[in-house]
Amino acid sequence: MRVRFAPSPTGFLHVGNARIALANALFAKRQGATFLLRIDDTDTGRSKPEYEQGIEQDLAWLGIAWDETFKQSDRAALYAAAAERLRASGRLYPCFESEEELRYKRDQRLKRGLAPVYDRAMLKMTAEQRAQAEAGGKTPYWRFKLSDGSPEWTDLVLGRRSVKLPSVSDPVLIRADGTPLYTFTSVVDDIESGVSHIIRGEDHITNTGVQLDIFSALNANPSRLTFAHLPLLIDSDGGKLSKRLDGLSLRALRQDGMEPAAIVAYLARLGTSESPEPLPLAALAATYDISRVSRSPARFDVRQLLALNRRVLHGADFEQVRERLPAGASAAFWDAVRGNLDLLSEARHWWDVVSGQIAPPVQEGESAFLREALALLPEEPWDAATWSGWTTALKATTARKGKALFAPLRLALTGEDHGPELAGLLPLMGRARVAERLRLSVFS
Repeated sequence: MRVRFAPSPTGFLHVGNARIALANALFAKRQGATFLLRIDDTDTGRSKPEYEQGIEQDLAWLGIAWDETFKQSDRAALYAAAAERLRASGRLYPCFESEEELRYKRDQRLKRGLAPVYDRAMLKMTAEQRAQAEAGGKTPYWRFKLSDGSPEWTDLVLGRRSVKLPSVSDPVLIRADGTPLYTFTSVVDDIESGVSHIIRGEDHITNTGVQLDIFSALNANPSRLTFAHLPLLIDSDGGKLSKRLDGLSLRALRQDGMEPAAIVAYLARLGTSESPEPLPLAALAATYDISRVSRSPARFDVRQLLALNRRVLHGADFEQVRERLPAGASAAFWDAVRGNLDLLSEARHWWDVVSGQIAPPVQEGESAFLREALALLPEEPWDAATWSGWTTALKATTARKGKALFAPLRLALTGEDHGPELAGLLPLMGRARVAERLRLSVFS
């Protein structure tokens, strides 16, 4: 078995791409298949080296490894040879219509109530007419003549599927500048690299029908291919997630402090009835069954991902996050704050709280209480029991309890009305810092 993930380096990976990459990686690991990373960079105008590097970095960040990799830009000779075979068989034919002419034809067909399918007018062009067009400065682009059949396959996710080729326009495979297009290059590469299973998004269903026809035209055996098309993602409101993908790039999620383990766990179970569990990739792969993916669109809910991220952080030990915490942060600090983090980036704020400067807000009517708190502040050394001893003494002298006792202290010491347990934060702050914040709260 051989599977492939084939991103185009025209942008950074988003969660939709990551889901497809992960499905291929988990399937390959479960089945013992070879996983290919193919960089589809034939669009030279939009493909950029930094995006290619970004794709590899993002996959590595998720823990996805590949066995082989290649770039389509290095395989021009293969595509040229395949194109010549199609020309020789009469399946690849030259076209000269401009985009304006094609648009006019589509509009006319729509007005007549017909599907806007290409009319194959260029198939009727004589050799003399072609010579005249080229003499006039026109360079042909090349379309593939689809057969009249309806390729069928049993999809691992969607079940029995077929595409009626007469309802599809003959696809352009070669641009006028000689650049091959994805529909063509993908087939050539899948044949040459021996891909056996193609796992991709549901938006490729029509492509699959067309590409199966190209497979046959290149004398390859399309029956050796197995397909799995994952339904597209929708947002929490049921709308198209594609409208929001810029904010859901892996790079943006990483910068926000999202953990790769949370993303992998969430995407691995998205669209199934199974609850996501933050497990290593190998453990996720051991039970991965692509046939369990629902045929309905999968709802991507950032709130669920955030809840899973919270679980990952709460279970992470200090050594797992040490390099990504603020300089100087200790294991004691991590143990104190991790239970209150949604994103690792939030740790920076709590590090500033325990080791930096804050401006406590004015608390109307609390000056007397905070003066008493300052007066009863224990001497150092402090430990995890200091908070309990201090507040017990305060309770005895002020008769306060519950929120009336704890809320003013939390606000004065952290500037927040909620957060990590102060029993853990207090020793990290130290007596001098705590005393200063109490004085500021009293006299501000």
